Amino acid sequence: MGLVVHKYGGSSVADAASVRRVAQRIVETVKNGDDVAVVVSAMGDTTDELIDLAEQVSPNPPARELDMLLTAGERISMAVLAMAIADLGYQARSYTGSQAGFITTAAHGSAKIIDVTPGRITEAIADGAIPIVAGFQGVSQDTKDVTTLGRGGSDTTAVALAAALNADRCEIYTDVDGIFSADPRIAPKARKVPVITYEEMLELAANGAKVLHLRCVEYARRSGMPLRVRSSFSDSLGTLVTSSYELEGVAVEAPIISGVAHDLAEAKITIGGVRDEPGRAAAVFELLADAEVNLDMIVQNVSAAGLTDITFTLPMSHGDIALAVLRENKGNIGFETLAYDDKVAKVSLVGAAMRSHPGVSATTFRALADAGINVEMISTSEIRISVVTRAEDATRAVQAIHTAFGLDADGEAVVYAGTGR
Repeated sequence: MGLVVHKYGGSSVADAASVRRVAQRIVETVKNGDDVAVVVSAMGDTTDELIDLAEQVSPNPPARELDMLLTAGERISMAVLAMAIADLGYQARSYTGSQAGFITTAAHGSAKIIDVTPGRITEAIADGAIPIVAGFQGVSQDTKDVTTLGRGGSDTTAVALAAALNADRCEIYTDVDGIFSADPRIAPKARKVPVITYEEMLELAANGAKVLHLRCVEYARRSGMPLRVRSSFSDSLGTLVTSSYELEGVAVEAPIISGVAHDLAEAKITIGGVRDEPGRAAAVFELLADAEVNLDMIVQNVSAAGLTDITFTLPMSHGDIALAVLRENKGNIGFETLAYDDKVAKVSLVGAAMRSHPGVSATTFRALADAGINVEMISTSEIRISVVTRAEDATRAVQAIHTAFGLDADGEAVVYAGTGR
């Protein structure tokens, strides 16, 4: 008998029939001898609908009130799921994030978890009840206001709860059968990856894969919590995410590449005619850091006539802020031109085995060349190669690399609900 935390995404609890199906799965887990604590997201597209409602009322809603509104979505899910479990003859108790003991920073919309004090959750389990916790939310340690953790926050809620409860594992239920070697919506022959390391999953999540949120994987790695990504629509065992240490000695013939991720939400800025002297790059990136602009890939060209170009990628949502800061400080930085391009995509291949296999770069760029795809930027780590291409080339780039490394499966991957979470 063990303790397991289940997390169900919005597509898994999208309507009444889905909620009843999830309730049946939870009850079956209890019947098999495990204690279960559950974390739920808002039903279907509820969060998007609440954001639309807020924007109709106010073009710039106060962050505190927006958080108060958005947490309503998860409260609906937790209550109706508890009702469905009760209808099956089992006791369930629903808890908001604050009731479950999630203490956070005060940053509305992007709060970080400071601590989890799950006293009421352990009490419910001891009483034989199934606790249902609203994901994505907590309460500020300083202001005592309700906060939200940002997109994907329910994944982080689940892992943090599992760690606080010292659970045996955390199972993330979504609308695909596990983690795939590419997004099955654009690479239909993507194959399911049975096991993957935290490090590989972190790289995939950071580079566009949407099955698991980056913060969730980082929390799991820090706490050593095994994750299993499964579908709530099938009985597939899914994908185990664990440490490389746990995989040592396991007799598996791992492919060189675990997966290919893509990100269409990036933009590219090129600062032209920067004086090639110490401190110029520092001036640029200090200004962007002060404006809380996140940067990804950075390239500086070879100097010509004492001038150089600096090109970097960033989230498209940060583009306007970055451009405004750079224009305001053109005289201090000293540059001639400023170009912005939001029609780009980042494609990344990830695999822990690539560090010991020569020829990965050659295979990658030959595949792209044969597909007629131009590469605009390149960035690498020990287990990742990322390239920037035109946005319209992203699908073909993913498919070309996927095929080049022998990742295509015989059949097509199944996507049950269509959202990927």
